[in-house]
Amino acid sequence: MNLFRALLHLAGVFLSAYILTAEIAQAAGVRNKKQKIAQFLDTENHTNNWAVLVCTSRFWFNYRHIANTLSMYRTVKRMGIPDSHIILMLADDMACNPRNCYPATVYDHPKKTTDLYGDNVEVDYRGYEVTVENFIRLLTGRVEAQTPRNKRLLTDDKSNVFIYMTGHGGEDFLKFQDAEEINSYDIADAMQQMWEKKRYREILFMIDTCQANTMFSKFYSPNVLSIGSSDKGENSYSYFHDRDIGVSVIDRFTYYNLDFFESVDMSSKHTMDELIGTYNTSLIHSHPGVRTDLYARELQKTYLTDFFGAVQEVELTTKPFPIGHKQATV
Repeated sequence: MNLFRALLHLAGVFLSAYILTAEIAQAAGVRNKKQKIAQFLDTENHTNNWAVLVCTSRFWFNYRHIANTLSMYRTVKRMGIPDSHIILMLADDMACNPRNCYPATVYDHPKKTTDLYGDNVEVDYRGYEVTVENFIRLLTGRVEAQTPRNKRLLTDDKSNVFIYMTGHGGEDFLKFQDAEEINSYDIADAMQQMWEKKRYREILFMIDTCQANTMFSKFYSPNVLSIGSSDKGENSYSYFHDRDIGVSVIDRFTYYNLDFFESVDMSSKHTMDELIGTYNTSLIHSHPGVRTDLYARELQKTYLTDFFGAVQEVELTTKPFPIGHKQATV
């Protein structure tokens, strides 16, 4: 009898051990599956690009600032970013200005080979809508409830955001329509709000104005790469004076960036390091600045299409990915 009880007890121990082992194995399998799904849906993955293009200048003599912005708009669209992911802010309408002897057009070269205004320009903020308040609200997502979709920056923690600004500025400030100013602290704090609210993965901030490099001197948020046209105490210079319309049609820094982009397409493997390497102070007439201390990746491994394009790498698998399908029950 004692032997029978001992064998029965031993059988119970083995059964309990088997059940426990099975439960551990099942839990490990579930955990492994969840880890695979988490890796597949990793929040650090880059899935979409956005562009915020801002011209802050009014008045006919600032024609080149509108042309700067529209030229950059044309480039990001050509590279694949759709209008639904572009926020275009133009403080004035040079195409319809009565001084424009070529009505409904904007050009960035005296040869007038490319009409930047064309038939496919979608301006999201126009004229007096281009204010410091609206710009900050756009970045931080703190817009009014009735704000339409085209005036919202609908980014997330998988978005790379290209922010381009041009206009008249000085040390740590940029003018908006000669009526107000935004300073480097304002933009720095707005970017920090964006980071805390998971509104971006990486930001490329590019600015073309006098003393442009001071505008990103106060940034402190992670994953921000900044490029400016001129150092502290330097001006940013215009290029190509058009005698027909009587004004300059583009700025030097923006022109030489665009000149490089003409050799870049949606499938290009050109890097940020290559773009920056083309900056020639004798041509630009100022010292462009690049700030990389907040940016985690190496510029040699950062493709231009990571910000300017919309083509994403697709990984093909030979086996179905396990997503935990449940069997139907009757």
